[in-house]
Amino acid sequence: MARWDGIDEFIAVGETESFSRAARRLGISTSHVSREVARLEDRLQVRLLYRTTRHVSLTDAGRAFLDRCRRLVDEREDMYAAVSEQDGAPKGHLRLTCSIAYGERYIVPLVNRFAADHPQLAVTIDLSNRVVDLVGEGFDLAVRTGNLHDSRLIATRLASRTRHLCAAPAYLARHGMPESLDDLAHHRCLVGTTEVWQFRAGGQDVDIRPQGSWRCNSGLAVVDAALQGLGICQLPDFYVADHLAAGRLVPLLDGLRPPDEGVWAVYPHRRHLSPKVSLLIEFLRNQLEEGAAGDDDAPPDTVGARRVGTGLHSC
Repeated sequence: MARWDGIDEFIAVGETESFSRAARRLGISTSHVSREVARLEDRLQVRLLYRTTRHVSLTDAGRAFLDRCRRLVDEREDMYAAVSEQDGAPKGHLRLTCSIAYGERYIVPLVNRFAADHPQLAVTIDLSNRVVDLVGEGFDLAVRTGNLHDSRLIATRLASRTRHLCAAPAYLARHGMPESLDDLAHHRCLVGTTEVWQFRAGGQDVDIRPQGSWRCNSGLAVVDAALQGLGICQLPDFYVADHLAAGRLVPLLDGLRPPDEGVWAVYPHRRHLSPKVSLLIEFLRNQLEEGAAGDDDAPPDTVGARRVGTGLHSC
């Protein structure tokens, strides 16, 4: 029996806390995963997992062993990447996730162009508004905005996005123009996936929980409701920029607009990124910066790879 037998299966179970999810992640049967982990425990003469009919969890020994196995597998994958991609050409399977609206409009078209230039690369793109566990679900890369606190991840800034408070001229004709943040309490607010609207006033960040009788967890639906004159919304520029330029929506309280958010490529920590990930990150950064036409004013020390922690972003 090879000494690596059961290691990948154990890592997958330890990270997903499920034999069935581990099997789906590895593309093998649940019975095979269970059998290999059991053999590994027999070989080590140590119980690594607590098992019940509904739940799987790590023992203390299993938790310590999982950390060391991750480091070993990271080294192994680095070695494989260094040998198989010596010519620098990306190849193999790349799994990426992004939020639905931003992914459909910006990221997927760019990844498709990248894949067309590198035919040896297989690509899987998962568009989802949930925060995907990159390590537990086996993803190579995510594109995110918002706060992130996962120390297992590294973030590289790609671009920025601006949030706009706006409404249709027809709504403003009926209800008037808000002159202050306090005025928003007397207006109809269109609430999407973000329960808190952010502003900047007097040098301080200000959060407001909008109140309204209309809610939907789709940014496109929020835009449509605003265009129909149903109320005021706050959304990122990629939803509303064209409507603002055409006058279909009117910007409100621009002097209180919050600072731009970063758009980040987020990936599991590795000592060396494989060419398929590093080249895609560089491609996305260059293309998004060109598309922004210099709108990203982030100082040099915020651009580049950083360990994720408080203050970085995810969505």
